Amino acid sequence: MQLSRESKIVCGLMLLLVPTIMYGGLTLLGILTDGSAGTKPGNLSLDETQKSLWRAGHAHAGVWVILAFILQPLVDQTALSKALQWVARSGAPIASILVPAGFFGLAFMPAFKSLIYLGIVFLAASMLLTGVGLLRNTSTIGK
Repeated sequence: MQLSRESKIVCGLMLLLVPTIMYGGLTLLGILTDGSAGTKPGNLSLDETQKSLWRAGHAHAGVWVILAFILQPLVDQTALSKALQWVARSGAPIASILVPAGFFGLAFMPAFKSLIYLGIVFLAASMLLTGVGLLRNTSTIGK
């Protein structure tokens, strides 16, 4: 598999951000175990709803980053313009930041739910564009 320059850039940037997800997991572990494992941030105390929102945020970050990695070589194979490829290519990584941020923020302020919806729009655009672009490029199969 040969990655395009654009895929290499996006994947490289995402790899640099993966340690933030790892740190988030360590922090979440500290919160859930009350500091007996992981790293508990100061004297932060969360109720059960807040803990659930933090779990959801961390899970979405990890899963959607993996999806964003998988998407990169697929975008390379689409029959989309370069501009639309960039939209498709960047939507999933942007969503992998917005949605978790929305969950983390929602644990403290209801207004953060808008980040979740915005992230969903980015991910949906990314998936739909990539899917359409791949289907438009099926004429090159087997040639």
